[in-house]
Amino acid sequence: MQPWLKRFAVFSLLGLVLAASSPAQASSDPELRRLLKDAMEADYGFEDRYDAQVWLLDMSNRLKPFVTDSKIRLKLLRQVHYEARRVDIEPELVLAVIEVESRFDEYAISVSGARGLMQVMPFWLEEIGISDSNLFKIRTNLRMGCTILRYYLDMEPGNLGRALARYNGSLGQSDYPNKVVTALRTNWFKH
Repeated sequence: MQPWLKRFAVFSLLGLVLAASSPAQASSDPELRRLLKDAMEADYGFEDRYDAQVWLLDMSNRLKPFVTDSKIRLKLLRQVHYEARRVDIEPELVLAVIEVESRFDEYAISVSGARGLMQVMPFWLEEIGISDSNLFKIRTNLRMGCTILRYYLDMEPGNLGRALARYNGSLGQSDYPNKVVTALRTNWFKH
């Protein structure tokens, strides 16, 4: 995409977002504006700062119902984007998995003992010899969760449903994959 076209897209998106919100709301959140600016200029796996701005602004608005604090929201999005791209997964898929697994509760614990945003089982830490790490740390949880998800995507090439079922430990059942795909289509894919 041509640089001028990217700038046009960014300004158009910003205009739509600002037009959709009340004037008081648009001007009353300078912290979000500052955080977006800082995030745009940081290298978090984005091709360029315009891609960063468009993606972060769009996903921040989508994530707001789950994470109300703008600073936490942007930090999480940068980390999700980086860890997903590190293993060649679409960040939106990771967001959908997190929505279904923990509803963005970084301290979530399942009945089976899985922990954090991506509900990683603690035995994995021992398996790789780093049992002193904390799965409630967002970076650790995302790094491990994305790596595990990538492994299952490779194990089931071309079959997202089976890969998601493996991730969840529900191979042969469709409830979990259907929930993730519904979340992906409803909340995270660009419309």
